[in-house]
Amino acid sequence: MRTAAQPTATGLEAAQPVVVTQSPFKERAQAALCDRSLRQSFRGAMDFLTAKRAGVFDDPAEWQALSQLGEHIRQRALSKLPDLLEQLEHRCQQNGIHVHWAESTEQANQVVHGILAQHQATQVVKGKSMVSEEMALNHYLAERGVACLESDMGEYIVQLAGETPSHIIMPAIHKSKAQIAALFAEHLPGVPYTEDVDALIQIGRQVLRQKFLDAEVGISGVNFAVAETGTLCLVENEGNGRMCTTVPKVHIAVMGIEKVVEKLIDVAPLYSLLTRSATGQIVSTYLNLINGPRRPGELDGPQEVHLVLLDNGRSQAFADTQLRATLQCIRCGACMNHCPVYARIGGHAYGTVYPGPIGQIISPHLLGLQATPALPGASSLCGACGDVCPVKIPIPALLTRLRTEAARPANEQPHAMRGQGANANLRERQLWRWWRWLNTSPIAYRLLTWLLSRARHHLPKQLKPWTQVRTLPRPAPKTLHELMRQRTGRTS
Repeated sequence: MRTAAQPTATGLEAAQPVVVTQSPFKERAQAALCDRSLRQSFRGAMDFLTAKRAGVFDDPAEWQALSQLGEHIRQRALSKLPDLLEQLEHRCQQNGIHVHWAESTEQANQVVHGILAQHQATQVVKGKSMVSEEMALNHYLAERGVACLESDMGEYIVQLAGETPSHIIMPAIHKSKAQIAALFAEHLPGVPYTEDVDALIQIGRQVLRQKFLDAEVGISGVNFAVAETGTLCLVENEGNGRMCTTVPKVHIAVMGIEKVVEKLIDVAPLYSLLTRSATGQIVSTYLNLINGPRRPGELDGPQEVHLVLLDNGRSQAFADTQLRATLQCIRCGACMNHCPVYARIGGHAYGTVYPGPIGQIISPHLLGLQATPALPGASSLCGACGDVCPVKIPIPALLTRLRTEAARPANEQPHAMRGQGANANLRERQLWRWWRWLNTSPIAYRLLTWLLSRARHHLPKQLKPWTQVRTLPRPAPKTLHELMRQRTGRTS
């Protein structure tokens, strides 16, 4: 169990408990599959998003060229990551941005809280940031008496509900209009029940507007950080990101170290891929390019800007040439929208900040395989996630690699991941060794298949857990070798 701040009509007043289930993935997935309302919400939302994306990528040649360019930009940046991070730090400092490094989420939270303490800040507004979710920043600050209000409408809704986001682009996608209407009527004094979407949006904006003016500090994420110029790029649609980064006196940006790109010109194709893949938009409503605090003579902007660079396991992925592709992600969520597993169980069933296919390949680095043993296996490996990835991350291949790492004995070298061997099973390894011997020994193989074909009516009909969702295949009356010998007239 962890705690979160309790929203009221005017802000956040106290920490209240939020239940975070610790049940195994299979139990959470089974519960989600039995939730009819949840499945309807996700089915409708996924169909809508996939149709919107298809509409803006209607030229296959243009899609291939742009995604190849995006892949090249991300791979080039990752190939120079240590140097680009140092260049980014230098350029940001030249621009007047204070740069902080954090190896863990605990260090990142301490940095943010230290800045708030320097300014005696007790009220913070926050734009949408998955890294801050990774840090559990709201929870950390609430425990220290700082109210942190989510200003993104979806994040605000899940904060009101005491939940966590179920999608990295649309955090409240699991909720229906009726559920949001009931939530507002329950938690916001004087607000009547209404399912009018425009009215619900206006209610949320009215609550949030004054908080932008009252907050001492604004916190945001970063979509891309440009090493060449020290520019922080923030993509959004609601304008809350711009309010968070310009109205309060202090702006704190938090980002994973993989978000850096080499040149400003690299942003344009990545931005196009991001907005079209995420929401089916040619462009987003806002693209914020932040180059530092307010200059003399400027009428708005923060007086102080801080950038927190978080590692939290990303160096582990960077060190392995195959797993490094995980860091190419631009957080568009397209893999989730097209995943048949995610579309049926939703985001909360994964039990991690990043759900869906991208969560299955990034979470084992952030948390270790010992904390995420079921995630690499929670996929049909249909390949849809890899096909729609705008920067060509080979997600199915990475999932297969993670399954291998989870099954390898913990003491086997090389040791590429924390939690290696989380799913290691001596009986299973011996079974596979026997299977390999059987399939490379012709006499043993023919003898066994002959015995199975003759004993086909005496084999068990149930073979749990395989037959829980499948029909047990029955061997044929004659083996393939026997049939071929009959066809060719050979006797042996």
